[in-house]
Amino acid sequence: MVLITQSGPETLSIGGDAPDFNLPGTDGKNYSLASFEGSKAVVISFTCNHCPYAVAYEDRFISLAKEFGPKDVAFLAICCNDAENYPQDNFENMKKHADQAGFNFPYLRDDSQDVAKAYGAVCTPHLFLLDGARKLVYEGRIDDNWQDPGSVKSQDLRTAIEAVLAGNPVTNPNTNPMGCSIKWK
Repeated sequence: MVLITQSGPETLSIGGDAPDFNLPGTDGKNYSLASFEGSKAVVISFTCNHCPYAVAYEDRFISLAKEFGPKDVAFLAICCNDAENYPQDNFENMKKHADQAGFNFPYLRDDSQDVAKAYGAVCTPHLFLLDGARKLVYEGRIDDNWQDPGSVKSQDLRTAIEAVLAGNPVTNPNTNPMGCSIKWK
């Protein structure tokens, strides 16, 4: 397990404006924040194809997207790992992985790593929840047990999404993301 300490880009502050982007998706479309206009919230997961933490959380992320998508919460994942030194995370392998895993959300490629740096993502997965005004209201982990979904005691992302939908502040807006460090170029 990697406990994250701040050694990479500075993570976007709670209340900060979400940096925009224009990234290609594995579905052949390009996406920006405007692509999710009208959504009450947007959940961004910086992730990859091979990290055991990211893979362990995929089914939970898919389930959250299935549950909250109909409530106007948009979900997307962004892979920003260096594809030259980690070819398992290149765009072609992202397409295969999204299909095999059954992703029900856009899976985007941040080849320049500029978006990951703008958000201050430090590991895979690192989650960012934006409210309707596209302000950051939560960043961190999906929950407190990446290895065993049945032993989760704190469903951090779910709790944050529910707070946003209810019009309430997120009571625990920062949790320590757990995962593999982002593979910077």
